[in-house]
Amino acid sequence: MKRIVIAVVALALGTVFAAAQDWPTKLVKIIVPFAAGATPDVVARLIADAEVGGFRQMIAVIGDSANAGSIELHRAAGFRMVGTFDNVGFKFGRWLDSVLMQRPLGTGATAMP
Repeated sequence: MKRIVIAVVALALGTVFAAAQDWPTKLVKIIVPFAAGATPDVVARLIADAEVGGFRQMIAVIGDSANAGSIELHRAAGFRMVGTFDNVGFKFGRWLDSVLMQRPLGTGATAMP
């Protein structure tokens, strides 16, 4: 019984220490040439927060392939088109496609987790 308790404590402490990481090691600063609170600013802040949080990929799902403004906003923020689901929604008397876009964060998939 004593060995089990020691093993559980060792595993718990190992998990706590393993979870602590020093990433990122430097301040992330993004300058967005738009007014605070404008859509490009909000997207840039979300990306920065996700990078600081240690996330490796960001996915955008745009609910209408005809929404060129949203697609271009994401493209300008570094997203790339990865696919489209055809005719998966119906709104205002017409079928809608969903567009999938992806953006790497930090090292993305270029380094092991």
